[in-house]
Amino acid sequence: MTAEADPALEGPYNVVLLVEQALTPADAAQVQSLHEALDDVHYHVLLPMEDAAGRIEAAMGSLAGGEALASPAMVIDQAEIEAVRRDCHDRSQSALDQTLQRLRDVGADVEGQLITGHPVDALAETLSTIDGQEAIILTRPHVVAEFFHVDWTSQARRKLGVPVLHLLEHDESD
Repeated sequence: MTAEADPALEGPYNVVLLVEQALTPADAAQVQSLHEALDDVHYHVLLPMEDAAGRIEAAMGSLAGGEALASPAMVIDQAEIEAVRRDCHDRSQSALDQTLQRLRDVGADVEGQLITGHPVDALAETLSTIDGQEAIILTRPHVVAEFFHVDWTSQARRKLGVPVLHLLEHDESD
C-alpha cells in the first residue's frame, strides 16, 4: 500500500483576518505567534472601507443639530461628496498598508484588500475562494453588539465552517 499525500496538507495554511482598523505592532506579533508551529502560513487581510455616506450624514446631523432632515435648504455639492469618498478610501488604504507592513515586519506572508460590502459576507467569500482554514476577527470591544450576538464574530461563527477566533485590538499606547 502506498502512502498518498493528504490534499488538505498541501499548499499554505490560509488564514483570513478581518480587521476593523490598522493593527498595532503588538496585534501583528500576537497574530503571527498563533501560527509559529506551522511552516507555510499565508494571511489574507480584509479591512472594511469607511462609509463615506455615513460620515456625511453624521456631519450633517451634527451641523444642523438634528434639523437637517427637515431643512431642504441644506444641499451637499457632488464635489464635496466625492472629496469625502476619496478621503475615506485614502484613510482605509493607509490603514490596510500599515497593517500589511506590520505583519510583514514580524515575518508574515500577507496580502490584503479593502472591502465595501458586509464584512462577514466578504470574510465568507474570501475563505471559500482561497480554501481558508481559519478566520481571525480583530475589533475594538463592542459590548452591546457582543451581548446581543450581532457582532462580526457571532455572525461569522453562525455562517462559517472554520474556526473563528476573536481578538481585541490593542490600543496604540499599549
